[in-house]
Amino acid sequence: MPANLSPEYKAAEAAFRKARDPQERLADLREMLRTIPKHKGTEHLQADIKARIKDLAEQLEGGARRGGGHGGPTLVIRPEGAAQVALIGPPNSGKSSLHARLTSSNAHVGPYPFTTQHPEAGMLPHEDVHFQLVDLPPVASEHPVPWMVNTLQTADAALLVVDLGEPSCLEQLQAVQSVLAQQRVTLVERWPADAAAGLSSDDGDPFAVRLPTLMLANKADGTADVDAELQCLRELSGTPLPLLAVSATTGHGLGDIGPWLFSHLGIVRVYTKVPGHPADKHRPFTLRRGQTVGDVAQRVHHDVARTLRYARVWGHAGFDGQQVGPEHAVEDGDIVELHA
Repeated sequence: MPANLSPEYKAAEAAFRKARDPQERLADLREMLRTIPKHKGTEHLQADIKARIKDLAEQLEGGARRGGGHGGPTLVIRPEGAAQVALIGPPNSGKSSLHARLTSSNAHVGPYPFTTQHPEAGMLPHEDVHFQLVDLPPVASEHPVPWMVNTLQTADAALLVVDLGEPSCLEQLQAVQSVLAQQRVTLVERWPADAAAGLSSDDGDPFAVRLPTLMLANKADGTADVDAELQCLRELSGTPLPLLAVSATTGHGLGDIGPWLFSHLGIVRVYTKVPGHPADKHRPFTLRRGQTVGDVAQRVHHDVARTLRYARVWGHAGFDGQQVGPEHAVEDGDIVELHA
């Protein structure tokens, strides 16, 4: 990172790293460009920011045209649900079949490579929340997808799909990681609920993407000893990524994906109530472990967060109806009554 970066630039960069909504990310990029010191030491970073502004603006504009009945498909997916999870993998690994089975989507599935050409979003249900699964084109050096990095920057995590029965799956796995590395995307084994120190690594690159990743060994239906195959894959690949065996054909292991994501992403469901009325138990607000009553208020409305005086909480900590301040950490299943 070039030296002498202004506090205004650093604040814009921090907002960009945190933002998930594509429009917010575009606004943060423009603020980064506006506030970056203009000298020789920042020329490369300025050019990088300008290129990303151009790419993201074009992709968002394409989505807007599509919404109006013109133009091509949306290339940047606005996050929805409890988390956005990217579905990535080499050609013919079965990503689209898994996506269709997990989300009941109408995504196009075919027994040939590069069936998926554009992001396909669908919702994976788990109890009373949903995860947004985004199926992406195959990752392959012979078929580069320049817009994929912008799509991945809004994701909270990734599912890396490999074909357990493919003899070249080890080479494919290495190729996927190599192609992603060229786009400054790293698949990491540490998940928010596992890493007390967090996931971020300030390596001086505001555009580096570090995605917590679960590897899915697909097509496990054709192997006699799945556990032995998984152990062999782990040892030969040397991957530290967590691993699940699944089958889009038989449904083997698919029921484990939702609970695994819920646990390892550290999802916290909070139900709100109006004074004198029962809690709304149908549509929880979803947060992350360690977030607070103030974060709940922000999810409800920014004016509520701005004027929040205190809250009453029913849940695991303290006693029912305990009065707490905005800094009180919420837990999964808490009921929160906000007083603004």
